[in-house]
Amino acid sequence: MTSMTQQAADPVRQEEFAGRMLQVLNDSCLGYLCSLGHRTRLFDVMAELPASTSEQIAGAAGLDERYVREWLGGVTVGGIVEYDPADGTYRLPPEHAASLCRAAGPDNLASFVQDLALIGLVEDEVVTAFREGGGVPYSSYPKFQEIQAEETARVYDAVLVDAIVPLVPGLPERLGSGGGLDVLDVGTGQGHAVNLLARAFPASRFRGVDMSESGIAAARAEAERLGLDNARFDLADAAAVTGPYDLITAFDVIHDLARPAETLAAVAGALRDDGVFLMGDIAASSRLEENLDLPLGPALYTFSVFYCMTVSLGEGGAGLGTVWGRQTALRMLKEAGFGEVDVREVEGDILNVYYVARKGS
Repeated sequence: MTSMTQQAADPVRQEEFAGRMLQVLNDSCLGYLCSLGHRTRLFDVMAELPASTSEQIAGAAGLDERYVREWLGGVTVGGIVEYDPADGTYRLPPEHAASLCRAAGPDNLASFVQDLALIGLVEDEVVTAFREGGGVPYSSYPKFQEIQAEETARVYDAVLVDAIVPLVPGLPERLGSGGGLDVLDVGTGQGHAVNLLARAFPASRFRGVDMSESGIAAARAEAERLGLDNARFDLADAAAVTGPYDLITAFDVIHDLARPAETLAAVAGALRDDGVFLMGDIAASSRLEENLDLPLGPALYTFSVFYCMTVSLGEGGAGLGTVWGRQTALRMLKEAGFGEVDVREVEGDILNVYYVARKGS
């Protein structure tokens, strides 16, 4: 007997949603195939080839032909690669390569889908957290920093020096002239942003801090490889930083932290009176209803459940989540002591907005 509170299903809507779920399943699987295409450089290789057989593509990529052939089948029926049955050749259209290849820089979306395999590794732990609370420890994500460094480098290499730094009026000139500035990057990861800035502005002094030993080691190795004597990296808690600094940066890190409010307060305290805090973080609203048409909405909430929120909760932290949003960010910056905050966007960075914050009333 049907419950009185149960509504009868609309058969048209039911059929439409079943079709949507089939698309979800297929697209999710295509995401894994795209991750393979990125990691094996198959997309990069195919972008440089004319229409080719699976043997030719495998040979050019230095890969096993049988695996390449099966992968080609999947990305062909998924509408990513074109196939000519007359001569058994495959072609990656240039319009598709523009979103799939490393040469596309910030427009390369294939690197993002590497996260699918990463979060799949911790699904059992996330299920446990749903049932028992708490979170998944950072140690459960062995490749996180490597993948994150690759993803952010696409943007930093293209726009950090020429577009993000100039968001602060006069900052490029101050970094490059005279005695330079003292700069701190919190949650620096593998330090690529710091090293880019140190190379571009040799008159200034840069320091990156992070709690990851492997991240700091990678940052120091890159600085040494680039011959930078104005960049240093230390193991340190972002919530305990002290100054004084002229500029402090935080790129896609505050929402991950166990103690974000304490970190923002520490940042404000570590700045000189005329200092600037430049914070890049997720371009989203704190109001769910305003994220319904967000292009990366489902991905952002998924990354939050499987990484950003749960890692913070795993440390007994605030669990802000990836989609903490502009309103919450502005409120927390004000509570930390920042009286003047401008919110800016950078062309080519679809993920973030940038907060230019100064102390005072």
